[in-house]
Amino acid sequence: MTDMQTLTLAHIDNFTPMGGNLLADGTGATFRVWAPAAREVRLLWGYVSTDNGWENRRSAQLQASADGVWAGFVPELKSGDRYMFYVVGPAGGSEGLKRDPYARELSAEPGWPDCHCLLVDPAAFPWHDAEYRTPPVHELVIYQLHIGVWFIPAGRRNGTFLDVAGKLPYLQSLGINAIQPLPIVEFPGLFSLGYNGVDYFSPETDYGIKDDDPAMPRYLQSVNQLLYDINPRLRPYRLQDIQGTANQLKVLIDLCHLHGIAVLLDVVYNHAGGDFGDRGIYYFDRKASDSRDASLYFSDQGWAGGLVFAYRQDKVKQFLIDNATFWLREYHCDGFRYDEVSVIKNSGGEQGWRFCQYVTDTCRFIKPQAIHIAESWPVEQAIVRPTWQGGGGFDAAQSDGLREAVRTAVGQASAGTGAFVDMSRIAREIATPQLGDKWRAVQCTENHDIVRYDRGWRIPKIADSEDTQSWYARSRSRVALGLTLTAAGIAQLFMGQEFLEDKQWSDQPHSGHEIGWDNLNQARVDFLRFCRALIATRNRLPGLKGEGLNVFHVHDRNRILAFHRWVPGAGHDVVVVASLNETTFHDYWLGFPLPGFWNEVFNSDLYDNWMNPWMVGNGKGVYTSGAAMHGLPRSAGIAIPANSILIFAKSQ
Repeated sequence: MTDMQTLTLAHIDNFTPMGGNLLADGTGATFRVWAPAAREVRLLWGYVSTDNGWENRRSAQLQASADGVWAGFVPELKSGDRYMFYVVGPAGGSEGLKRDPYARELSAEPGWPDCHCLLVDPAAFPWHDAEYRTPPVHELVIYQLHIGVWFIPAGRRNGTFLDVAGKLPYLQSLGINAIQPLPIVEFPGLFSLGYNGVDYFSPETDYGIKDDDPAMPRYLQSVNQLLYDINPRLRPYRLQDIQGTANQLKVLIDLCHLHGIAVLLDVVYNHAGGDFGDRGIYYFDRKASDSRDASLYFSDQGWAGGLVFAYRQDKVKQFLIDNATFWLREYHCDGFRYDEVSVIKNSGGEQGWRFCQYVTDTCRFIKPQAIHIAESWPVEQAIVRPTWQGGGGFDAAQSDGLREAVRTAVGQASAGTGAFVDMSRIAREIATPQLGDKWRAVQCTENHDIVRYDRGWRIPKIADSEDTQSWYARSRSRVALGLTLTAAGIAQLFMGQEFLEDKQWSDQPHSGHEIGWDNLNQARVDFLRFCRALIATRNRLPGLKGEGLNVFHVHDRNRILAFHRWVPGAGHDVVVVASLNETTFHDYWLGFPLPGFWNEVFNSDLYDNWMNPWMVGNGKGVYTSGAAMHGLPRSAGIAIPANSILIFAKSQ
């Protein structure tokens, strides 16, 4: 033990936030950290030298409380000041430096193992998004991307938050209303999918532009041009507003909101790590590694190369809940995609399930409009059931039923005209029978897991393995995306899917798996036009976002599927027809739910070799003059182009 100075508990009570927090009046900072087994916890602060470690360092001891929390107040600290904890473990343990588990930002040098925590003033950023409103859950069209590889400017090592911000007009023109970045918290090493995070309150340093980067003035000009284009009266960002990784993530979210785009963060509350490093939260209070419950934050159960959180510890549950509310409050994010909730439930048992309920309930209290999407396998109703009914309280769940049915059918169709195509499986899965409310399913045909470089193919490759831009690949890919965007539920696209990207993806920049921004040939441009038009059609027609769904016709031999969409109690009736047949039908009789004229509001055949001079369609629409058919009161003979999606909407 030491007789060094002990910090006072000025400005500190049981409601003082954990971690390092600047006081609003600028008089200093409070520090609270949980280390129940430690004999001593010191705070180190001051300047650092990349060659000689700490320089001009000051240190003092924090005071312990009965619940294992150590605290102290340091006057005169300001935003940007660096600090670390020094933890002395119990007998038989160790001692050494530790990063603050609640650190808002880490220094970018001299590298991740030796970086330092930075104090950040959360009130300093000049938000412009006060009028933004998160879209309703059932209206979401989500675009999933990886910050580091989605768009890499020439000459840069990897993509950054500001690079994504620069592409927001493109995303806005696409028509999506939410982005879902893969996890953005600090992880060890230069490149990662993001699912091995270790510093949960710090944005990944490599996704930021360093303050002394010569490109900073250009980035400042770019984000201010985006502000001006939205509203010339908005106050421009200053250079200090975009300095630091934390501020750059806030710039991205701020600009997303101004472009009408929600930000749903991918959070990993089932496990952390891989390589934790000696200064991270692993063995935080420095107990001996062979002692029971030594790692404090983690159980002894492994998952995905890391360790499952110790949900039995109330302070671990609170740490993760604090993290979720932190992103909602300080970063204005609009909700979360929770990675592998099934691991929390299965490995954490009753305490893991309670955590799920606590985090969704707390976030709903803090920000009622925030959206909570669970990845949980198998898909089950309990995940989206309200907590007061014993459920997990999530708004929606990732669904794999339609995804696998469509990917399988496209693959079957690629075997030729005589092959069996299981349209009946699509019919069974299109309403996600495991969920009571159809709109709660997140539907996709590609995502980061499925089309990674060491896993499955992209849809164009499944559609035609020999030529991913052939008519077969293009048309079948349109059907696959068309079913995603017209099925009941939340639609989700994966980066590049909107312009027929055929390469599997990798989190390693410059690996040969880059998104093909420099290869937007005619086929890709036509597919992008198709995607934009289909999303616009979905956004325009309430029936495609409603709960009503009735698959009234499926024919495996003909490779035809037809279903009715509507808003219960309000109408807005829509009929969707999908074909994976390589032959056109010119007089295919289908049931229709109402008499009268039905407008053909979308025909995917139009977008092949835009504008397709050989398009097969139904003119402005069809009259349902025929008798009852397929369980519906009227019918009509329609033309169905080969490999196509048609949408008919009832004239009001």
